[in-house]
Amino acid sequence: MKMNKKLKQIAKNIRISIIKSITEAKSGHPGGSLSIVDILTVLYFEKMNIDPIKFNDEDRDRFVLSKGHSAPALYATLAERGYFEKKDLMSLRKFASKLQGHPDMKKVAGVDMSTGSLGQGLSAANGMALAGKLDNKSYKVYTILGDGEIQEGQIWEAAMTASHYKLDNLIAFVDLNGLQIDGSNEEVMNVSPVDDKFKSFGWNVILINGHCFDEIGNAIDEAKKVTGKPTVIIAKTVKGKGVSFMENNVAWHGTAPNAEQAEQALKDLEGGL
Repeated sequence: MKMNKKLKQIAKNIRISIIKSITEAKSGHPGGSLSIVDILTVLYFEKMNIDPIKFNDEDRDRFVLSKGHSAPALYATLAERGYFEKKDLMSLRKFASKLQGHPDMKKVAGVDMSTGSLGQGLSAANGMALAGKLDNKSYKVYTILGDGEIQEGQIWEAAMTASHYKLDNLIAFVDLNGLQIDGSNEEVMNVSPVDDKFKSFGWNVILINGHCFDEIGNAIDEAKKVTGKPTVIIAKTVKGKGVSFMENNVAWHGTAPNAEQAEQALKDLEGGL
């Protein structure tokens, strides 16, 4: 219970940072950033073997944000974890800032892979996981995929590859919030049933509520015990989670709030919606 209270506060801090940084930038992707915060919170503050001081340690766990446009969530998490100062978040998307619109591994401490071109992150995570196998390393590789992103064919080539090479050190999350830039997944290109698709590709599949810390943590623990196949954790989430007028509203996929909207968003988050 104490851990959940701590994680809840951390997640709230991260969501507040997301709103502030995107508002300051006047551009960005709040909806899909807010939906993955609870997953990132559990990973970075409870489950991953990482150290902000030794962020390039060869034995560290790796993380790939395949849906790279949700970079504000990753940046806010890294800052909260101590990889860089939180004040740097206000430079998001500004000229010469290290915090670009998509993560850059050459500029930002704690970013393990530059991403942004949708569909490619799982392949990169495969490479890291396979390298770990070949080097007899014990680290885990985590990645978060967007549900709209899994419409990309390369995702399924990578899914087939991960299964073929028995990458049981790979744990993928699907941020199943049901919305993408042009509308609902069902309208644009139906991806359901996601669980059966991954099962048919030879993956271990776990279904969870992506906003329940206990379910997220338990799923990761379960995935770590699996041998001989990769695991995908399909997390049912709410786009824009925590901000009343953004929740389940596709208009907030890639729109920055103005000052008045940001003020309301921060009130929602402080109130614990």
